[in-house]
Amino acid sequence: MRTLVLNAGYEPLGVVSFKRAIILVLNQKATVLEGSAERKVHSAKGEYDLPSVILLSRYVRVPGNRNIPLSRRGVLRRDGFRCAYCKRTANTVDHVQPKSKGGRDSWENLVAACLRCNNIKGDKTLNEIGWSLDFTPKMPTGGAWLVRGAERLEPEWDEYLALSSAA
Repeated sequence: MRTLVLNAGYEPLGVVSFKRAIILVLNQKATVLEGSAERKVHSAKGEYDLPSVILLSRYVRVPGNRNIPLSRRGVLRRDGFRCAYCKRTANTVDHVQPKSKGGRDSWENLVAACLRCNNIKGDKTLNEIGWSLDFTPKMPTGGAWLVRGAERLEPEWDEYLALSSAA
């Protein structure tokens, strides 16, 4: 079980193990905002709800520059693990503008692709083979992308991640 950590401004900071979350709560460095009443943690001195979302007691400043680091996993996740060309399951990443023709490693030039489409496209541009994209690739936004370790989101986090993307 993982726990979402928020700063005193309710901005998501990251994801920690439930053990780390309980230690923060017991040391009065955080309070539990969401917990699982069905799932308990037992200790020699008591029983506690398993924390799902905790709020740090002191304010921790979130850096102003919140660029999402580019990664293969991030591109696949942004595109829903679907090929940008044929919509089948994607397992590779393709440069829309090939690197050999000046394409860069950027959110705007990388898309998820299936192995078949990636091989067919090869070192060609979309115009050269008559293909097009249904969307314009760009850096993802929102609270879920800012949280380190949030590849799999827990349903209890939705409300708190929505707060951060609205800010």
